[in-house]
Amino acid sequence: MLSSTDFTSASWELVVRVDNPNEEEQKDVTLRVSGDLHVGGVMLKLVEQINISQDWSDFALWWEQKRCWLLKTHWTLDKYGVQADAKLLFTPQHKMLRLRLPNLKMVRLRVSFSAVVFKAVSDICKTLNIRRSEELSLLKPSGDYFKKKKKKDKNNKEPVIEDILNLESSPTASGSPASPGLYSKTMTPVYDPVNGTPASSTMTWFSDSPLTEQNCSILAFSQPPQSPEALADMYQPRSLIDKAKLNAGWLDSSRSLMEQGIHEDEQLLLRFKYYSFFDLNPKYDAVRINQLYEQARWAILLEEIDCTEEEMLIFAALQYHISKLSLSAEIQDFTSESEVDEIEAALSNLEVTLEGGKADSPLEDITDIPTLADNLKLFRPKKLLLKAFKQYWFVFKDTSIAYFKNKELEQGEPVEKLNLRGCEVVPDVNVAGRKFGIKLLIPVADGMNEMYLRCDHENQYAQWMAACVLASKGKTMADSSYQPEVLNILSFLRMKNRNSASQLTSSFEKMDVNPECFVSPRCAKKHKSKQGDYRAAGACEERLMSVSAQLAARILEAHQNVAQMPLVEAKLRFIQAWQSLPEFGLTYYLVRFKGSKKDEILGVSYNRLIKIDAATGIPMTTWRFTNIKQWNVNWETRQVVIEFDQNVSTAFTCLSADCKIVHEYIGGYIFLSTRSKDQNETLDEDLFHKLTGGQD
Repeated sequence: MLSSTDFTSASWELVVRVDNPNEEEQKDVTLRVSGDLHVGGVMLKLVEQINISQDWSDFALWWEQKRCWLLKTHWTLDKYGVQADAKLLFTPQHKMLRLRLPNLKMVRLRVSFSAVVFKAVSDICKTLNIRRSEELSLLKPSGDYFKKKKKKDKNNKEPVIEDILNLESSPTASGSPASPGLYSKTMTPVYDPVNGTPASSTMTWFSDSPLTEQNCSILAFSQPPQSPEALADMYQPRSLIDKAKLNAGWLDSSRSLMEQGIHEDEQLLLRFKYYSFFDLNPKYDAVRINQLYEQARWAILLEEIDCTEEEMLIFAALQYHISKLSLSAEIQDFTSESEVDEIEAALSNLEVTLEGGKADSPLEDITDIPTLADNLKLFRPKKLLLKAFKQYWFVFKDTSIAYFKNKELEQGEPVEKLNLRGCEVVPDVNVAGRKFGIKLLIPVADGMNEMYLRCDHENQYAQWMAACVLASKGKTMADSSYQPEVLNILSFLRMKNRNSASQLTSSFEKMDVNPECFVSPRCAKKHKSKQGDYRAAGACEERLMSVSAQLAARILEAHQNVAQMPLVEAKLRFIQAWQSLPEFGLTYYLVRFKGSKKDEILGVSYNRLIKIDAATGIPMTTWRFTNIKQWNVNWETRQVVIEFDQNVSTAFTCLSADCKIVHEYIGGYIFLSTRSKDQNETLDEDLFHKLTGGQD
């Protein structure tokens, strides 16, 4: 019975549905509340009326019609706008979620459905021991992602059983704050920095990692190669429009999972979203390096990024080498006898660090900035002209490059002087054809100026390429990273030099692996078509060897140059080769530019925007992020407006995805450019939301 005072106090009935995991069905609870009652009081009344003894600390109210959490418990119902017709759900904030990692391994863990995705990904990465969580995000796969897989399962009557790594008992799963990981307190490595194996008990003595040694091994080691049949069944985007559709599922980092319609135990993809990999440290990044390698590997195999046949063979050789080391019994042979050596090595490293390195090492003279001067060939592309190179005398100093008609005119005025700060440097190399070129995209007011440099040999190319790369970052050749950059370029060029086939062995047969597993289906099909041409032409027996034997021979030829690499170094070399591809880091969206009548492709990279013709795939205009003055979104027309220096602006409407995704990409990359090398630094989430937010 209700008393008269209940009605005179302007109270009303509020129906709340309780989602209790301990009970099979949800039940409705009716409360009598008033508008001045705060949310915390509503939950207190609700728990008292339910009268079940359990931990309710993780529960919160979810407003279904408004699709928002009522997390500010001090706010009143009137302030939130909650009335009698509101449908509220009293549900746990942490729910189970299935995540498919870049290595295609499925993990199941408890994730906060009330925190913004940026924070949820940070907690996930701490659970998985992945540093720099700001580089990753969650992707909701489209229907095309499972198209071929479902078609195959339709004819298969046996149920598909997924191999899921269950991390339900991790600190994040229990709703408590996630573990800070092994990289925040004592900086204790989680694995051996040489071969990538999980660290022994001595190395992790002060650790509080939520991962067991077995789980760490699963996430830090690459998965066995897929069969050619399984590879062919996976979804492969064939055009730029197909690639644009895959990027429509990125979740909004400024909103929670529940707000974006994600349900409990739903499958999402955890991927590196921003292609700006910072501070890849082989000592602490076992899982991160492996997952990054796996994402790069699948991008190559599924042809999400294009590469030449020569580059494909290098990637195949590195994959084969990494698989060979991962399957080796010697890598997984852990003994306690090495723990003393690990302590001595750690003490030696500490002693060297405290003493500042070797005392007899001479200090480098950094008062004089070195220069480069040599004869190079130059080509500037123009319409209706053939690609003809002309030789000039080039001088590289500071971050600028100048060229003269000949060496004798070096003291006079140059033909042109270009500042390479903020430019785009792209390799244009074919080692087999003795072609060593450098493509420079120099920012100007209305886009990018394009020019090509041609070197005579690989040593000259390595020096000039390293100088251009550093100059694009605002560094000179006096920087300590110049010589290592030259050596890395030379090492990568040597990987492309294939040795003779006389030293080849039957290594693929020993591993019981098909060589076609290491190349894309299109590359394998190309070899099969060549086989058919040779057979039709009545070629000799050597050319009629099987496609697998041909691929094995070519892969093993390339493998001779990487055979001595340790496991982690091979993965890092694979990532570096992936980063050197011209299309690396490009994320595509189908857009309609303001004033245009046709659809075009917008490519968003870590340092630039590219306008691409959707029919031909030819880049039309390039804008650098360094030239952006401001950008915003007209939320009524869903149009992104970007203003550049010198009063240049552009506007477009995104057709393949929500405009918020492109808006967040631009802000995210600018946010990443402000990061510090301090591993213990707390990310400025407010700055991230300021740069990527702005939604109405």
